[in-house]
Amino acid sequence: MSLPGGLLIGWVGDDFTGSAATMEAMAFSGLPAVLFTDVPTPDQRARFADVRGLGIATTARAHGPGWMEAHLPQAFHYLTTQTAPLVHYKTCSTLDSAPHVGSIGRAIDVALSVVPSAYVPFLVAAPVMRRYQAFGHLFASAPGGVFRLDRHPVMARHPVTPMEEADVARHLSLQTLLPCTNLDVEALDSAPEATLQERAQNGGIVTLDAMTEAHMRKNGRLIWEGRATAPLVAGSQGIEYALIAHWQAQGLIPTQTLSQGAGAVDRIVAVSGSVSPITARQIAWAEGNGFAVIPLDVAAMLGGDVTAEAATTKTARAALDAAQDALIVTARGPDDPAVAQVRAAIKASGMTGEQANTQIGAALGRILKRVLTETGLTRAIVSGGDTSGAVTRQLGLYAFTALAPTTPGAGLLTGYSNDARFDGLQIALKGGQMGSDDYFGWIKRGGGAAGGKQ
Repeated sequence: MSLPGGLLIGWVGDDFTGSAATMEAMAFSGLPAVLFTDVPTPDQRARFADVRGLGIATTARAHGPGWMEAHLPQAFHYLTTQTAPLVHYKTCSTLDSAPHVGSIGRAIDVALSVVPSAYVPFLVAAPVMRRYQAFGHLFASAPGGVFRLDRHPVMARHPVTPMEEADVARHLSLQTLLPCTNLDVEALDSAPEATLQERAQNGGIVTLDAMTEAHMRKNGRLIWEGRATAPLVAGSQGIEYALIAHWQAQGLIPTQTLSQGAGAVDRIVAVSGSVSPITARQIAWAEGNGFAVIPLDVAAMLGGDVTAEAATTKTARAALDAAQDALIVTARGPDDPAVAQVRAAIKASGMTGEQANTQIGAALGRILKRVLTETGLTRAIVSGGDTSGAVTRQLGLYAFTALAPTTPGAGLLTGYSNDARFDGLQIALKGGQMGSDDYFGWIKRGGGAAGGKQ
């Protein structure tokens, strides 16, 4: 028994950081993978002809159902032309979504119109990332322990999609008319195939529990062996972790973990659009370890101040010229007064939150682009899932491959661009809730086994 040649799985991601995390899961297990920022051209695809995983990143998590209906079908259609046996809609591992923004249910509806599937296995848990699902309820780690999602200190206070429901099937049922059921841990341990068949008899979405690596292997087997009738899957990079665990257990791929770092750089620039408490801890660590932390006055910018962006760029350049690392931030966590000021500025401007977030991300992208161009720096960090999409598009990056691991889902990448200034740029795309306290320093040192202090 062996794996088929060519692509094993293709994915459409709801944001850039999560899409990159999926690529990392494969690449650091020895399966070459690439992530594109849009449907690739034939020449772009040919540059990565031998990959086993291929993803297309989107910003769906930041948009409403109408945007999804207009933009997601072409990405799913492209994956059907690549003959991958599985097509994955990649969601955040903490289910960031609501009926009006980032709707996972609507995205699955759209995907099913392109990739017919008898049912849709939904796996968001990933124990290696301290994401667990038990009896349908999702739990995630945070500083201080593991919390049910509706009591999670970050997710319960999320600025866009605060979590009020930890039952994954119930959460999804608010976003789609598809039946949503659960394959629980007891069934997974006793009769997984028979129970899955029962749960899936009416189609729809079947959420999969997972508390241990043994559960992940079983889920991987269910997904892989069911690919002929259920080629569409959804959830976090737990999908790939489960498949890899199954393939390794069956001897289809060797058990390996690539952990080599990329070496240190003397200076680094980072931009952050995240208001997560975890990112706030990372900003505090960076400031205490020599980084110049530079605020972007977002409220002023949204209020029409055309000098805010240039002033921030100038301050960052001055720090870098003085041999400091530069970290440009929009806020230092959810309790920063800047957050309330930005909300007031959005209200006064008449913009929607989606429009404001687009402007903020684009501004951070322009600042980073100018700083990189003027300094010639070769490594950068972007913190924030929605921010990462806006920033990488400003840089004209059309693809990424994995370069060096850090914590799962927050590795160092190589970017590819038609602009020679940014082709080969080393860049880390970090979700707001990902990474160790010393993450910014870890990336400066090159990732790998060189850091990771909680």
